[in-house]
Amino acid sequence: MGAVRVEASGEVAAEEDLSGELFELAVGYVYSAALQAAARFRIADLLAGGPRTCGELAESAGVDGASLQRVLRYLATKGVFREDGAGRFHLTPLADPLRCDAPRSLRDFVLMRGEDIFWRPAGRLHEAVRTGGTVFEDLFGVPFYDYLAADPALAARFNASMAAFSDTLSDDVARAYDFSAAGGGTGHVVDVGGGRGGLLRAVLRRHPGLTGVLFELPSVVADHVLDDPGLAGRWRAVAGSFFDAVPAGGDVYLLKHVLASWPDEEAVRILAECRRAMAGHARLLVVNALIPQGNAPHPGKSIDAMMMTVLNGKGRTRDEYEALLDRAGLTVTRVLPVSPHAAVIEAARAERAAVG
Repeated sequence: MGAVRVEASGEVAAEEDLSGELFELAVGYVYSAALQAAARFRIADLLAGGPRTCGELAESAGVDGASLQRVLRYLATKGVFREDGAGRFHLTPLADPLRCDAPRSLRDFVLMRGEDIFWRPAGRLHEAVRTGGTVFEDLFGVPFYDYLAADPALAARFNASMAAFSDTLSDDVARAYDFSAAGGGTGHVVDVGGGRGGLLRAVLRRHPGLTGVLFELPSVVADHVLDDPGLAGRWRAVAGSFFDAVPAGGDVYLLKHVLASWPDEEAVRILAECRRAMAGHARLLVVNALIPQGNAPHPGKSIDAMMMTVLNGKGRTRDEYEALLDRAGLTVTRVLPVSPHAAVIEAARAERAAVG
């Protein structure tokens, strides 16, 4: 029975019992595990041709039918798949991105979040809150990126998961920002810490007069996605660390989903290296989610909570990003909303240098 409350009129009214909703939040980790199981066994791909029973799905996937039915029944309560009166499961719009060949597939992203490097630290979030630091090193002995560097196969899966998450955003950024203005339409773009080059590829495809450089760590840049016949002769892949130096000569510098992975001091170092490489006319584009005020759900808030467990980075508000840029000797010229997952913060060199 729900609690009661007394209205201003003095009447007693039943108050909504939210214990069920709180229960669902408490067991939310099971939902994540169920989602990862469905992705692992390619259930969305098996349903792409039409509805199927759990027996048919289990035979194709090589799993236990009764157990699969229980998992899919649970996911269906969240809108991921739908069971009809005949016991057949259907693909839903929410489940469609779990398909390997979906235009905006998130299967690799979902699978990676079920790996130990994310799953185990999430269970220690309370320690991150207590200490103010990440729990990843306590569990695995080394920082997150060092751990990835020692396991090339895991690093490849991680990079693929990030590409799955960001490829759609890359197209949105390439469309939203007027890159054609760079260098009079024949400018040079430097993608700093650009992963496998998804954003640079999207920019060069949309703006055929531009050239570009993908600048990344050797282990990442070797797996680039720029071998597109339509881009031949217009790009270079350069290995290096943005803590040491950034390639000079760019009209536009890109930092997409980089700064949120680092604490303030390292973020300022990265920005300062970009500033050092920039000519007076050049622009820097910081692409990250901007955490808004208020209590509404937002992807930036989710990413920020995840960052607390695996990295020393954090999500930031617009004011916080502007403060970092100012410390690095850069000034914000405009901010372009792109999607809930990111905005484009355009910055230019300030007259003064970095202030540390």
